[in-house]
Amino acid sequence: MVDCSANQLQYSVHNTHPYIDSLGNAFIMPSEIGIELDNGTILGRNPKVTKRERKSVNQEVTAHFYKKAKIQDRYNELIISFKGNFKVIFRVYNSGIAYRFVTNRKDSLVIKHEIAEFNFPANGISNLEPKALIPYVNRQAAKNGDFSEQLCTSFENTYVDTFLHNMANDRLAFLPMMVKVFFMPRWESNLNNWHVRTAVITEADLHDYPGMYLKHTKGNSMIGYFAPLPKTWEQGGHNNLQYVVKERENYIAKTAGTRAFPWRVIAIATEDKDLANNDLVYLLSEPSKVADISWIKPGKVAWDWWNNWNIWGVDFKAGINNETYKYYIDFAAEKGIEYVILDEGWAVNKQADLFQVVPEIDLPMLVKYAESKGVGIVLWAGYAAMDKDMERVCKHYSEMGVKGFKVDFMDRDDQIVVNFYERMAAMAAKYQLFIDFHGAYKPTGLSRTYPNVLNYEGVFGLEQCKWVDSKTDMVKYEVTIPFIRMLAGPMDFTQGAMRNAAYWCYFPSWNEPMSQGTRCRQLAEYVIFDAPFAMLCDAPTAYMQEPECTDFIAKVPTVWDETRILDGKVGKYIVTAKRKGNTWYIGTITDWDARTIEINLKELGITSGTMTMFVDGPNAKRKGVDYQKKTMAVPADGKLSLELAPGGGAAVTIDN
Repeated sequence: MVDCSANQLQYSVHNTHPYIDSLGNAFIMPSEIGIELDNGTILGRNPKVTKRERKSVNQEVTAHFYKKAKIQDRYNELIISFKGNFKVIFRVYNSGIAYRFVTNRKDSLVIKHEIAEFNFPANGISNLEPKALIPYVNRQAAKNGDFSEQLCTSFENTYVDTFLHNMANDRLAFLPMMVKVFFMPRWESNLNNWHVRTAVITEADLHDYPGMYLKHTKGNSMIGYFAPLPKTWEQGGHNNLQYVVKERENYIAKTAGTRAFPWRVIAIATEDKDLANNDLVYLLSEPSKVADISWIKPGKVAWDWWNNWNIWGVDFKAGINNETYKYYIDFAAEKGIEYVILDEGWAVNKQADLFQVVPEIDLPMLVKYAESKGVGIVLWAGYAAMDKDMERVCKHYSEMGVKGFKVDFMDRDDQIVVNFYERMAAMAAKYQLFIDFHGAYKPTGLSRTYPNVLNYEGVFGLEQCKWVDSKTDMVKYEVTIPFIRMLAGPMDFTQGAMRNAAYWCYFPSWNEPMSQGTRCRQLAEYVIFDAPFAMLCDAPTAYMQEPECTDFIAKVPTVWDETRILDGKVGKYIVTAKRKGNTWYIGTITDWDARTIEINLKELGITSGTMTMFVDGPNAKRKGVDYQKKTMAVPADGKLSLELAPGGGAAVTIDN
């Protein structure tokens, strides 16, 4: 519902069915929206409607390098034009709602602030007030309302599970963020049978504008917060690879007067599983600007940094050198892994110069050696090093035969960094290079606009197990992110650990890291986590000692024809089925509770064929590496039962 009669333009979201609560049937209470310009004009203040247009769309979208090949794009749209040369577009989908501002002005705009409220209802019952899973910026709390320290962040943190009204006022939350609201249907007589509707707030089609954070105001209300535009900065930060902002403007963006602003997206579901298969961010983003995408090859990559170059049983000293990388390349070639990455260390440290290669590395030789084996080389690059010489770097390494870059340590989402993402994507596409953004904010649909952007970090990934203590519950986090973070787009979680620990056995280790949970959990995550460019985090030697698991990882696709979420509860468990051609893959993981997962294969149209299953072994509860591989025919009744150990998982392949 849109209210144009208030002093400031407002929207609200209402339930399909009437609910009994003290505030009527609103899922989101009236919330103000607007854009404040530097001249004092506020778009949406005392709004004067000049035109209303409505339309319904029902079409099929072809997706590239995504979790499904086709997406149904079905929505009702309301476009309201206002005096002052601006419009607001609202779209309502079965899976959520979105709105955006569109301006049509001759001169450029200086945006002082954007008004974006999210007011959730109270129901008057203390233990059933709206609850939130909050990913706070992991930086110092604001003092005297100064949030500048929090505007440099890697967008990595676990979730704080609390009532929304308890959200901290001095900390920003990055997106996506989840809010659960409890309702009582009119027909319900049992006061214990409260119903839940869940929202995940994020944004899409972010261009030439800062990303949005959420800031608590009071009660169950939040507002959007946006990083002011940097005014002065200097090179510094991690190994001199970042730009450190020293001073900011008193406005958030300077941009074109005629443009569409980012979509504010609220995904909505009554069942958690629907959030893990939500397509709104992709659908709301600009279609591809890359005419020919035939050269873009998703796949898996053997990664060096997480395993600390720890190979063994060789006659040379492992490390950042030619012999070690030839070993990685040989492994990738033998197992059918498409890429090998040279992470931080191949370029001279602290120089932020991607043409200064350490003497231990002969990069042209390694690229040619990899090509002779059918393997592509990917290079890690720091933000400042790439930004200051972007075209020369892309041209040089593309001509050498490098296939892509992992670009790291942006650690901001102000207008300058958002524009860097798009410049980087466009330049990489020009030279037929793909990109994996690390030190990155959440995806906002750039992968649709530039399909050569294959993956993003912006997730509290497996790298954390190199240093976080056992109090950090990675297992719970891993059954939370598919419903929240992954709703925004793919994520480079970097699964694939071959050292797997039960919760009382885990400890952080920089040199020989391990995962929390079981081996089968790691395998299942290659099915569950969306990642067109997926890392194998462990050492080649470790994989070669585990041929069954390695063969599964090597063969599992990274892009899909179809995705279905069969079951799941945020923070508890998830069951994902994905299809490539005639082969189905099923992945399931649980929290620290052992769980029996029941699957009806007939719901997937599977009535015959052969199943290969990786399941937790009888001792996986105490020894996380314990697993069993089973091969059998699809049961005649189509019923599949999987026993998951605490922190466990299962991965199933079905050829039918």
